[in-house]
Amino acid sequence: MTNKKLIQALTACIAFTVTAAVQAQSTIKVGVLAPFSGPFADFGQQISNGIKVYMQQHGDTVAGKKIEVIYKDTTGPAPDVAKRLMQELVTRDRVQFIAGFGLTPNAMAVAPVATEAKVPTVIMNAATSIITAKSPYLARVSMTLPQVTAPMAEWAYKNGVRKVYTLVTDYGPGHDAEATFKKVFTKLGGQIVGEARVPLRNPEYAPYVQRVKDTGPEALFVFVPAGEAAVGIMKAYAERGLAQAGIKLIGTGDMTDDTVLQALGDTARGMVTTHHYSAAHDSPENKAYVQTYAEMHGTRLRPNFMSVGGYDGMAAIYEVAKLLNGNIDGDKAMAVLRGMKLNSPRGPIMIDPQTRDIVQNVYVRKVERVNGQLYNVEFDKFEMVQDPGKR
Repeated sequence: MTNKKLIQALTACIAFTVTAAVQAQSTIKVGVLAPFSGPFADFGQQISNGIKVYMQQHGDTVAGKKIEVIYKDTTGPAPDVAKRLMQELVTRDRVQFIAGFGLTPNAMAVAPVATEAKVPTVIMNAATSIITAKSPYLARVSMTLPQVTAPMAEWAYKNGVRKVYTLVTDYGPGHDAEATFKKVFTKLGGQIVGEARVPLRNPEYAPYVQRVKDTGPEALFVFVPAGEAAVGIMKAYAERGLAQAGIKLIGTGDMTDDTVLQALGDTARGMVTTHHYSAAHDSPENKAYVQTYAEMHGTRLRPNFMSVGGYDGMAAIYEVAKLLNGNIDGDKAMAVLRGMKLNSPRGPIMIDPQTRDIVQNVYVRKVERVNGQLYNVEFDKFEMVQDPGKR
C-alpha cells in the first residue's frame, strides 16, 4: 500500500470512529426485554404500545439526545433467554437503560447482570414483591401482587364475606397473592376454606373450579396472569354454575384486564376486583392517554395496566435523562429514581426511596356496561398504597 493510500485508509478509519463516538454521545439507548411471541405476546405488545404513546406525546429527544429503543423478544417465561439478551444489550448495544419485563422469572434472572453492569433497570410489569430486592439497580413502575391483593381482602371482609377459597397460578406472583390474601383476610377474622395452585402453562381449570363448588365458600379469590388464563377461569366459573351456587368471584385486576374484558362477556358483569389502572379511569391525563393510544394503535386493542407500565417507565427514564442532562451514570440514575413522583394516567405515583418500588392508588372496581362496552368502573380506592410485602 502506498503512503497516499495508507493515509486515506487511516483518515477513513478515524472519521468512522469519530462519527460513531459522536452518535454514541448524542443517543440514549433503552433496551426493552419483553415477550413479543408465544402465549404472553400481548404483554410485550401492550408494554411497547405504552412506550410508543409516551414518545408520541413527548417526542424522541430529551436533554438534547435522541432516545433509541431496542426491543428484544424473551418469548415467554424464559430466564436463560432473558439473561442472555440482557448481556447482549449491555455489552454489544451498550444501552444506558434496561426496561420491560412482562414476567417475574425473567426479571429475577437479569438482576445479577444489572448489578454487575450498574445499568438502571425499570420493571414495567413483573409483579412479585421480592424483585427489587434482588439488585440495587432495579426500580418498578408497575405494581406488586401484595399491593393490589391486600385491598381486595379488606374490601371483601368489610362487605360481609367470611369464607373464601383461593385459586392462584403456581409461580411467584400467584404465591404472593395467595399469601397476602390469606394473611390480611384471616387477620380480620375471615376463614380460608380451601387453596389451589394451577400450572402457569396450559392449565385445565374445570377440575379446580368443581372442587371449589363442592367446598361451598362464599367467594372464590382468583389470581391468574392477564389474558387467556382469565378467559379460561371465567368459562369454568360459568360452566360449573358457581354463580348459581351463590359463590362470588373476586380477584385482582388481572382477571378483568381491559385487553380481554369484552371476550369475558356478561359472565364478568358485577365482578369486583382491585387494581391500579382501568381504561375507564376518570382523569384528564388518562383521557389524553386513551385517545392517543387509539389514534396510534386503533380501537380494537384497549390500553391496559401493562401499557401504562410502559408509558410510566418511559416517563421515569425521560425524567432521569433530563435531570442528569443526558449524562447517564448508573448510580446517579438510581439516586434520581428513588423518591421520584410522576402524574400518571392511573393517578399520582411515586417510587419508594427505600425499596425502589411503586407507591400508588389501588382502586376497587366493578365490571359494568358503559355505552354498550364492558369496563372496570372504579367506585372506591385505597390511597397511595405501599408494597405490603416489604413492610
